[in-house]
Amino acid sequence: MRTQECQKCAAGTYSLGTGVAFDEWDSLPTGFVTHGINMNFGDTYTNCSNSTWIPKGDYIASNTDECTSTLSYAVSLKKPGSVSFQYIYPDNHMFFEFYVQNDQCQSTDSQNRWMRISESDWDYHYVPLSSGNNVLYWRTTGFSLSANTAKPVLLKNIAISGVSYTSECFHCKPGTYSDKPGAARCVPCAANSYSNKGATACQTCDMDKYSGIGSGACTQRPACKTSDYFYTHTPCDSSAQTQLMYKWTEPKICSESLEGAVKLPASGEMMSCPPCNPGFFSSNSSSCEPCPRGFYSNGTECSECPAGTEPVVGFEYKWWNKMPSNMRSSVLSSEYSSTDRSTGWEVAGEYIYTTPSDQDSDYMMLTLTVPGYSLPHSLREDNERVELSRITFVFETKCTADCKLYFMAGQNERNNMVVESWSGTIGKQSYSYLIKTNSTVSFSWGFQRTGAFDMKNEYSSDLAKIYSVHLTNVIGGVASECRQCALTGTDSDSCVSCAPGHYMVYGTGVCRHCPPNTIIRPEQPVGKEACIPCGPNTYSNKGRSACMSDCTLALDHKGESLYYDFSSMGNITGFQSSPRFTSKGLQYFHHFSVALCGAESRAVASCVENVTESKREVKGYICQSTVVPSEIRGQSVVSSQPFSIGDTLIGVTTESKLDDISSFVDNFPVESDLPDVIFYYRSRETTQACKNGRSSSIRLRCDPSVTVKNYISPPSNCSEGTCDGCSFHFLWRSQQACPLCSESNYKEIVSACIQGIQRTTYVWQQPLRCTGGVSLPPLKISTCVTLDFWLKFGVSIGTVAAVLLITISCYFWKRTRKLQYKYSKLMMTAGDKECELPAADSCAIMEGEDAEDDLIYLSKKPFFRKIKSFSRERTSDGFDSVPLKSSAAQEIEMS
Repeated sequence: MRTQECQKCAAGTYSLGTGVAFDEWDSLPTGFVTHGINMNFGDTYTNCSNSTWIPKGDYIASNTDECTSTLSYAVSLKKPGSVSFQYIYPDNHMFFEFYVQNDQCQSTDSQNRWMRISESDWDYHYVPLSSGNNVLYWRTTGFSLSANTAKPVLLKNIAISGVSYTSECFHCKPGTYSDKPGAARCVPCAANSYSNKGATACQTCDMDKYSGIGSGACTQRPACKTSDYFYTHTPCDSSAQTQLMYKWTEPKICSESLEGAVKLPASGEMMSCPPCNPGFFSSNSSSCEPCPRGFYSNGTECSECPAGTEPVVGFEYKWWNKMPSNMRSSVLSSEYSSTDRSTGWEVAGEYIYTTPSDQDSDYMMLTLTVPGYSLPHSLREDNERVELSRITFVFETKCTADCKLYFMAGQNERNNMVVESWSGTIGKQSYSYLIKTNSTVSFSWGFQRTGAFDMKNEYSSDLAKIYSVHLTNVIGGVASECRQCALTGTDSDSCVSCAPGHYMVYGTGVCRHCPPNTIIRPEQPVGKEACIPCGPNTYSNKGRSACMSDCTLALDHKGESLYYDFSSMGNITGFQSSPRFTSKGLQYFHHFSVALCGAESRAVASCVENVTESKREVKGYICQSTVVPSEIRGQSVVSSQPFSIGDTLIGVTTESKLDDISSFVDNFPVESDLPDVIFYYRSRETTQACKNGRSSSIRLRCDPSVTVKNYISPPSNCSEGTCDGCSFHFLWRSQQACPLCSESNYKEIVSACIQGIQRTTYVWQQPLRCTGGVSLPPLKISTCVTLDFWLKFGVSIGTVAAVLLITISCYFWKRTRKLQYKYSKLMMTAGDKECELPAADSCAIMEGEDAEDDLIYLSKKPFFRKIKSFSRERTSDGFDSVPLKSSAAQEIEMS
């Protein structure tokens, strides 16, 4: 300061000039602040006061729980500068962001503040800074919902430039040194050496001690144990011989001279080399070389594929005399920082196995990387059901503690996602994983002897073995066999794909058409059995690759034809399970996305992982993801762990079982006489628990009382939609699940005739259990005649008929009485002769007799006397007595 000149720092010290650096994290450096942010989601409150960044010596580690933890540092820059740091961000169950606020509290670009998943052990990040006040923020939020917590974010070597000129030099920390003046940083000591603070050189450890890279002290060597060495096979020599050899685990830290130390076993006898892996052949140097393109082998010699066939390319490793060129082994500590060890797995002839580790909590990593995948000619790329590739491996674990074997897949070793895991001792078994995208090119196996962090290695005898690995359809792969393919008409040696809906006849290159409404078996479209019939009420798409439903259905139920249209339910629908909580009180849901049915151009259900930049997405008919309500990253929810529970439609029916998938009626008791329509789906992704993949069923039930658009519920005894994690069942109540309305669903009501007008109204029968379909006919108005008119008309007609009837009756009665009178008169003139009648000139009424006879009835007697006189009196002889009058008497009476 006296001379106002810059001078070089002395040896053993360093300076950044106009910057500051933080590379020691035994405690939180001055100026850094870390704190946890309490979470409030509705009624849920979580105390996060203990969720902070923790110094770990060479680095600082973030929290691993569901809380948000912030590490900040405020700095004032005299001129524009920068900040740089190294980090490890290995876990996509953790949000990690870095941003800077200036003195106006304005933050950096929100799109660039989110850190990417690490692709190597330590990634480097650089951000320019403006002059003035700057506050640096590192913020993490974990939300691991499984039993295992998220892996922490690690930071080290934070350097800031642009501060005021420094007036002092800093001493090198123990384990580092600077041997020349003017050092900007100190160099770490090599293995088996150490240094004190401010050292200009490193000191070598004594022979009975050791140290790692960058150590400030040496450690006493322990006695060698059996866990300090491993066995392997030497590469095949020119005589095709190999030898079993034992090697010390590097770096060797044990001592053979101490009491009780074990010695390295002698090498084994020479033995014949195992054959090469399929697709390879043994060269003159006894090394295994890949067969040329178009050739295949079983591990001995290459043969050209016959005409009309094509090689089945891939990689199949079942002999482990040498580590394959596309596989590598490594060791990672429990917090994913590199150790001095580099060999985690070692070849052993018939298998590859995990070697002993420095610490039982280390991860023994094995990684396989491929360039991509390409389907053969016999499998069409536009086939929706065709698997792009499949990896199958046979493994075994032997453990005395809580060991765990992980299988991971993804884009690279650092951000591979855990696909499946196995705990404890597992017998020899096979596992297969379906690959659907060309972005999945990296596969990792990680073995951890115990999850508890410990410097000891008590369980070094615990191990994992992999006997074989088989990966199909790999670009640049080798062939172990040839497969029949379809041939062109012009060139019999040229392979082509069969047209959609065609299968290939065994032993020929001829393609034949599959029966209607069938799809092609995706694994190998050879033989008529490759044609798979579509399930009930479904049809095959144009490419004959999948069965579809157009959302319509017709069925007979109790002698009645029912027609359904589920088009309005075919759109993408989302629903959630009941809330669940982690041990910290973090609320989360299981979110389901459904695309019930539709044509080939339909929108499919999608579940996304939005934690990292990779945005992994799963599509199908039904999928599930885990969502956490959050305001992080400007998103309303955090979505993770997506997987498909239905990517293939099996069929649509009213039956409770289809293709070994059961939708038990007991889960959803029947409430009406209308049948439930059930959609059945299947997903071919297999897991340890679901060895045959997952399946799902959605039961559609007509419920006119439902007013909400989507009312989907799980079984009452399985609130997550599944009881076993493999079979999912849901009940969807909706008005749109009712059959289409028809003429039988309404009735007519006819009104009374009022003033010559009659109205006919049509109403739905209640309870109404239909939707859409036919509409109610409009009101019908017709003319009519009222009841008063018909009453009057009827009375009038009745009266006329009565008068007419009486008149006719009187007429015929009168005629009858006249005949009776004539007959009586005739009998009186017959005389006394018995049984003899007078001869009559005629029985007819002569002219003038009517007037005579009528005199009797024209006499003026009272009405009752006339009736009396007309009465008949029968005499003892059986004849009627008729009173007669003489002509004189008549004249007197008439006078």
